[in-house]
Amino acid sequence: MSYDQKCQEDARLAILAELAQQRDARLNSRNLQTVVDQIVRNRPREWVEAQLRWLDSMGAINLVESTLPGLGPVHLATLTRLGRDHVERRQFIPGVTLPADEE
Repeated sequence: MSYDQKCQEDARLAILAELAQQRDARLNSRNLQTVVDQIVRNRPREWVEAQLRWLDSMGAINLVESTLPGLGPVHLATLTRLGRDHVERRQFIPGVTLPADEE
């Protein structure tokens, strides 16, 4: 596996895990950019949005574009059952890092 592919898979897991921690299982792309920046440094917004579109295409999230007051155009991501199942290790999505075992 290449370094770039590993970065993509790790970022996708970070996105799903962060959404799973949210009370309403939703976040906007700007907040998710901050999460991804902690895992994979120096990736532009377009790269993060590409990961969101990929997760949407796999059915792990629902993604809609919206305009938020003060933020402008953003993508709103909502975790789906499949995405939660991946985070909780019930079902796996190829192309997303597997969650670590709990210690």
